[in-house]
Amino acid sequence: MRLLLVEDEPQMADALATALHQYDIIVDHAPNLDFARSAVAEHVHDMIVLDRQLPDGDGLELIRHLRSIGAATPVIVLTARGSVADRVRGLDFGADDYLAKPFALEELLARIRALMRRPATVAPMVARLGKLEFNLDDREARIGGKVLDLPRRELLVLETLIRRQGRTVLRTALEEAVYAFDDEIQSNALDSHVSRLRKKLADAQADVEIHGIRGVGYLLRPTA
Repeated sequence: MRLLLVEDEPQMADALATALHQYDIIVDHAPNLDFARSAVAEHVHDMIVLDRQLPDGDGLELIRHLRSIGAATPVIVLTARGSVADRVRGLDFGADDYLAKPFALEELLARIRALMRRPATVAPMVARLGKLEFNLDDREARIGGKVLDLPRRELLVLETLIRRQGRTVLRTALEEAVYAFDDEIQSNALDSHVSRLRKKLADAQADVEIHGIRGVGYLLRPTA
């Protein structure tokens, strides 16, 4: 899951990003409205967590922009403005949920999960290829019923490949799925993740293989 966090307070943004990373959520951070507009134009996000009070304007203007171009990305608004009138205004602008500060992280996570369970955004629960089963809701890989223990980034690589099984996934698409846009990416980092994942799939006899296409990307397919 890739989430855009629009928050101008550095300590709040760092705390939220650190916590969300523990749940395998890739967090792109935008410190202001202008940066957020560029982010939604250049990247696809599964969810936006949006502070209302930003240094260059009201966060609700981002929602207005999204809905005007037909984007249905779920948005949770964070605000210190907790009045009924403020909540109603945010929802009328097209926000999907509203959370008043201060809030518990557990509540934010619960609201994110609830929005992602909506029928319009939920992917098929289990993707299968060869002996590999990938639960897209729980982000869990199994081979022959046994859980395949993978580090977060290898799991994200596998999820991206199995969602597009049988099709070539461009390197840039994989990097966007695995890294936040402010992460420093070593030139061979993605190849290293793929190499380790390929070996683990082979050792577990998953009957699938990751086929590399030089200079283009990778393809997940049944073992020939």
